[in-house]
Amino acid sequence: MRVSTAMRRWTSLLALGAALTLAGQAADAKKKDKDAKAAGTPYASTYKAYPGRPTALVGATVYDGRGGRIENGTVLFENGRVVAVGGAELAVPSGYDRVDGAGKFVTPGVIDIHSHLGVYPSPGVDANSDGNEMTSPTTPDVWAEHSVWPQDPGFSRALVNGGVTSLQILPGSGNLMGGRAVTLKNVPSRTVQGMKFPGAPYSLKMACGENPKRVYGARNQKPSTRMGNFSVNRQAWIDAKQYMDGDHAERDLGKDTLEGVLKGEILVQNHCYRADEMAQVLDMAKEMGYKVTAFHHAVEAYKIGDLLKANDVCAAIWADWYGFKMEAYDGIPENAALLAKQGACVVIHSDDENGIQRLNQAAARAQASGRRIGVDIPDAQVVGWFTYNAAKAMGIGAKTGSLEVGKMADVVLWNGNPLSVYSRPEKVWVDGAMLYDADDPKRKPVSDFELGQPGEGDVK
Repeated sequence: MRVSTAMRRWTSLLALGAALTLAGQAADAKKKDKDAKAAGTPYASTYKAYPGRPTALVGATVYDGRGGRIENGTVLFENGRVVAVGGAELAVPSGYDRVDGAGKFVTPGVIDIHSHLGVYPSPGVDANSDGNEMTSPTTPDVWAEHSVWPQDPGFSRALVNGGVTSLQILPGSGNLMGGRAVTLKNVPSRTVQGMKFPGAPYSLKMACGENPKRVYGARNQKPSTRMGNFSVNRQAWIDAKQYMDGDHAERDLGKDTLEGVLKGEILVQNHCYRADEMAQVLDMAKEMGYKVTAFHHAVEAYKIGDLLKANDVCAAIWADWYGFKMEAYDGIPENAALLAKQGACVVIHSDDENGIQRLNQAAARAQASGRRIGVDIPDAQVVGWFTYNAAKAMGIGAKTGSLEVGKMADVVLWNGNPLSVYSRPEKVWVDGAMLYDADDPKRKPVSDFELGQPGEGDVK
């Protein structure tokens, strides 16, 4: 059978097209692999949950972190995961350790979205000050995890006194782009990679306002004004977009991070105080093609709660810090309540090694300030300010932050209402492992740095 010339040409074209397609797919795969390596990390998490036991918390008031409240509730967890949440009728399987919670309260593990533990550890001396690379207005190339000291006593204090089970460690706010933040599980470990929250996205810490213009203006360099701040930022994003469109033949660590933001793989946590400036940042984000996940400190967020809601941006705030510098002048203690009334996402953060031990009390103060002006936010919703909302804004809300089936068993049993100044954690579980028990001296984690010090460790 003779094959026509046209048919042979068609067959050749098909073969050539298939070859080009395969070559193109291979090139695309190679580029994607290269891009993934650029945006990802060679410093993978080595976190492994401590061993736990099947546990049933029964009889307590349960706040699930998503606005739910169950009286005389039951929480079951096994193999590091929540397996059931319900009322007194929920059956407890055989083989479970039964913990009586009568008169007590259960919440998800507390989460701090804004911490500098490990990078500004205790003792607070210059030799330990590793949280801010203030050598250039933009340093997206640095990563907080490369400064974290796992022996910081602040980690164990946050767990024991505050019920903190996860936290985000951020670079400081002296730079417009301070570098990558890292999310950690609050567990004892010899290495930061052993604490690193598995699968958590990185965040880019950004800052606006007084800090960058004061730091670099004092050196007689740009930026020295707010318009200088935006100019430097915009140029950095323009350069990053050109890098993203290139072949990555020459790696640039800073642009790797910015590319990850532009692709939606790295979140943006933006230090910002004034309402007008937050609105300007949102405009810049739209211009450059990235999203702000949360504004931090945000003392004037109450003025633009509708704008934050419309843009799905959380406000990570203090309960009542204000007036300590000019851009904090218009902060008010009713900030959180007014934001919640407008339907915006509220997160209570610490930014402080002591405040992280009392996030529950800070949330209660913010709630009380709202109540005084007639804005009464329910307790169950307020608990979400230091649990689920924080997890959501850190990109880990599908894994922790609430007591829901299948999520990590990060759980706190409080000896009273967590929104009371008299209450404190009685037991804390991280991935279903009891790491703290107020009734058991052997279950009180202590930093290696403090072992042997008076009042800590096994001192004879």
